[in-house]
Order: sequence, then C-alpha cells, then structure tokens
Amino acid sequence: MSKKLFFIILVNISILHAGYYLSLGERKQTKIDKMPKAQFADLLNIPQDLSYYANQAKSFSYAEQKKYDDEYNQKYFAPWSKSEVMIQPQDLGWETRFVREKPIFRDNALQISPYIYEEWINNADMQSYNTVKIKAITIKRVDLKSLPTDESFYRNPKQVGEGFPFDYNQNSAYPPNMPLLISHYSKDGKWAFVQGAYAFGWIKVSQLAMVDDNFIKQFQNGNYAITIKDNLKLHNDNRAISLVKMGTIFPYDKDGYFFATKDENGFAILTKFNSTENELISHKPLRFNSENVAKIASQFKNEPYGWGESHETRDCSALTRDFFAPFGIFLDRNSGQQAKNGCQTYIRSLQKDDKKKKILANAKPFRSMLFVPGHIVLYLGEYNDEPVVMHAYWGIRQNDWTKLITGRTIISTTEPAKELNTTREGSQLIETLQSIISF
Repeated sequence: MSKKLFFIILVNISILHAGYYLSLGERKQTKIDKMPKAQFADLLNIPQDLSYYANQAKSFSYAEQKKYDDEYNQKYFAPWSKSEVMIQPQDLGWETRFVREKPIFRDNALQISPYIYEEWINNADMQSYNTVKIKAITIKRVDLKSLPTDESFYRNPKQVGEGFPFDYNQNSAYPPNMPLLISHYSKDGKWAFVQGAYAFGWIKVSQLAMVDDNFIKQFQNGNYAITIKDNLKLHNDNRAISLVKMGTIFPYDKDGYFFATKDENGFAILTKFNSTENELISHKPLRFNSENVAKIASQFKNEPYGWGESHETRDCSALTRDFFAPFGIFLDRNSGQQAKNGCQTYIRSLQKDDKKKKILANAKPFRSMLFVPGHIVLYLGEYNDEPVVMHAYWGIRQNDWTKLITGRTIISTTEPAKELNTTREGSQLIETLQSIISF
C-alpha cells in the first residue's frame, strides 16, 4: 500500500513539472562572488531591514501607476515599431574608438594585440549598419556585447577600477522576451547587432528568434506580468533553459504565461508556461505600497556588484531599473540616462549639511534616486536625520585614491565608512551628489 502511494506521488510530481515551468532557482556562483566585501560602521549601525524604511514610503495613486505603466509598455515594445535601429552619432562606434585609443588587456594583465581586436572590428562589419532591419526577440537571458566576441577586455587591470569586473565588452544584459530590432549580422554570421528598449550591442544569433506580425499581435496583448522574485529558472521538463531575473516581463492569458521559443527556421514560437509557486510573478504594475517595496528591494541585498550585469548580477543602474520595473516605471540603461527619467531637483551647489537637509525634505522614500556622474542610488528614507540609500556599490575612495571594495549591494548613509581615517572625505557620496530624481 505504501509503495503504491509513493508511486502515485512520484507520478503527480512528474506531471506537475512536465513541459515548461518557472520555479525558484539561483544564479551560478563565479569568481565575482569571491571579491572583497569590506565591512564598515553603516552596515552595523543603521537598520538593514527594508521594512523599517518602507514604512516611510507613500503609495502612488492608481492613476499615477497606470500612467507610468502605459509609458513603460510603450518603451519596452518600441523596437518593434521602429523602421531602423536608432543610435546617437556620439554613441555609435564607441567600442571601436575605445579599443584603438589606448591599449586593452585581458584580466591577467596581458595586452591584447591590435591584430586580435582589429579582427573583432572587421567581423562587426559596421559598414552594413541598418541593412537588415529585422524584428526579433530574445529566447533566454543574454549578455549584450560591445563587439561580436565572447572575449573580455579591460583598460588596465593594474590600475584601480580598470580590471575585473570592469569588462568593457560587457555592454549590458537582456532578459528573455526582450523585443529587438536587428541592424545587421557579423561577417561570420554568428552575431546580430541589435537594439532593445534600453541598450544596443551584439548577441549571438542562437539566442534570438525572428518575429513576424502575427507573433507580435499575439505577444503584445496588453496583459503583462512581471517576475517579483530574483534568480528564477525557466525549465523545459527538468532542464533549465534560462535564468530569469526579477523584473522580467511575460504576457499572459487565462491559460498561462507566454515566452518565445524558436522553430527550425529561426522564427519565434509563442510558448506557454506555468509557475510552480505563488509570488514568483505578478500582474504588472505591482501595487506600490510599503509591503511590496520592502519585498522587492530585499531581493537585491548583498548581490555581488556586476559591471554591465556581468556574471548574472547587477551594477548600480541595473539595480534601480529592476527595482522600479515591477511598479511600472521604466528606466534607461545607465546612471546618466536615468538621471533624466524623472523629475530632477539639483543639489550640486549645496554644502554637505544643506544637501542632506534638501534630500530629507525633497526626496521620496523608494520613489527617488540620488545621482552623481557614474553612480546612482535608491533613496530609502531617513534614520537619525541621515539620508539612507541602497546601491550596488563597487567601493569607497581612499586617501591614496585606491578603493575600499564593498563589491555588492548595500544599505548605507551618504557617508559610508566616514569613521575610517583612510576614507577620502571629498569623494564621499554626499560631497559629489548632484541631483535628486523623483517619481
């Protein structure tokens, strides 16, 4: 009797996990998890529980969230409404200028010869820019490369902040289901130069599928869900086919969630999956309230800092982008662009104490970011009359211009490690912050 019951349980589990399904998972551990993680007073002396700050957050009205969410969807699907890839002239070809301007290196500090990088540039075939103009979609989470190669390159690993993890071939990353417009292909036919909602670069042809008007009509159905847990796994039967980070969008109907797979001719097929657990994915936009902002923000704590979302992690602007996404607020790719996404209040000319007062008076907990060129942080609220932020932070500038490496997402004041006599006061966040961006 017990053997029969055991057999029935196994059969039921097999049925539950047959086909495509989304479940809890984890990202692959790599050397990015072994980076130094400095400790300092803020991490011990200010609340690290997100719910403490979430109680300071004020909800959006339904109308506000609806307006932001409509704008989000328009920007997300914009590549499918464009007639050609559109990149600003100053940005197009930056990677070619970068590798030719000064020497580049591998992470072992060996210089990469011009012969090698000129091969990469030749394979990119930028003379064919915008000759293809085919609509497409990602079929898994993909790294977006600056040049059509898997090789990493660094400016100078012997200099502070110019070695690992600052791989200049890591432009960004895209989740599954990202609408794309293909400009052209590499000469070897293995890579496509694409533009999505917030970045452009090279992805492997094997990682995308072409879409036609019929697929777009079915996919762009107006009903969208978004993942609200991080590092999920999308499976086909028992085989994981993609990591799914928080903030990934899936259209849905009464029978399940949609994502793209690919047929033998390279075209997208509308495929459905179900979730194995509750609270992995939710209707977009998720209601902006104290419970949900704490739940979403807590997903980022202690994640290793990953330049360009390398090694399946996040940098500062990927954190802010993925925090706001479930609530229907679209952010561009990098910190400088994100500083223009909301309503700005300038604080650059203020002295330190006046900046703090301005932040406390004007910034909105979980609805504001603070910006300094090259870095952006999520404003959480106040503790003991100090502004508190969450940020994916590489490190704190020292008096000798090295960095005390934090290497992860932390909750801190705007003066992290101020108690250390090695910390360079003039480089503290509060000294360099330029604006408050609010929604």
